[in-house]
Amino acid sequence: MPLPDPSLEPAIRDPKKLRNTAIVLVVTMLLGGGLVLKAYENWSRSQAADDRPAVAYRITKERDLRMLRQDGKTVDLADLRGKVIALNVFSLRDPEIARRSMAVMKRLAESRSATTDLAFVSLVIDPMSADKLLTTLATTAETEGMLLPQWWLGSNEPKTLHKFIKNELKATTYPNETSNKWDYDASIVLIDKNGHIRRGVVPQKRGGEPFIATFDFEQAAAWDAKGAKTGTARSNTEELEVLLNHTIDKLLAESFQN
Repeated sequence: MPLPDPSLEPAIRDPKKLRNTAIVLVVTMLLGGGLVLKAYENWSRSQAADDRPAVAYRITKERDLRMLRQDGKTVDLADLRGKVIALNVFSLRDPEIARRSMAVMKRLAESRSATTDLAFVSLVIDPMSADKLLTTLATTAETEGMLLPQWWLGSNEPKTLHKFIKNELKATTYPNETSNKWDYDASIVLIDKNGHIRRGVVPQKRGGEPFIATFDFEQAAAWDAKGAKTGTARSNTEELEVLLNHTIDKLLAESFQN
């Protein structure tokens, strides 16, 4: 009778060795899980502290805006590619909604007059005849200090312009008349050198997702009126203007990808 193959014999289990192996596996799993969790926490903190301006949308050249400018020339918004653009919308007939954003635009234009890669654009939403529009743009630009080449004041026929404001600038309100008064989104829109609409980012001190901010100075003023605190000595409108300047600095430092 042949002898049995030793390799086929059942192994004799050593309970002590099995217990030690199990302990090593558990410890390894715990350490590995802890390292993964720690790495995730570190990543979360780095993300929470990231204040790079958020990308909201890109205006393609195919969906660009053509406008009549204050000097009588027909120009495209895309002609400003390679520059950071601060843009706002306003009504000549009902300018009150844009009063705060326009004041901020003027302070920016004055304080950054030497910054050649920062452009300003204001769009007039009021409908008017072509002949009247050119005269109105030229007069308004001179009166309000919207001087070329730094500041473009322009417009187009209402249907085209209002559609662009809603669809491409991502305005919260489609320009419309309510009780014979214009209602529109007067927020300042930042467009980077490559045509992307960008938002301000406020990291959270206690971690978590950062706050993505639009530059809506009317909303900030409403928060101030309600007594909302910012945690600083500045009001909400002042904090928003600081964030706007900070975001512009970030965008100016980015490269232009032609």
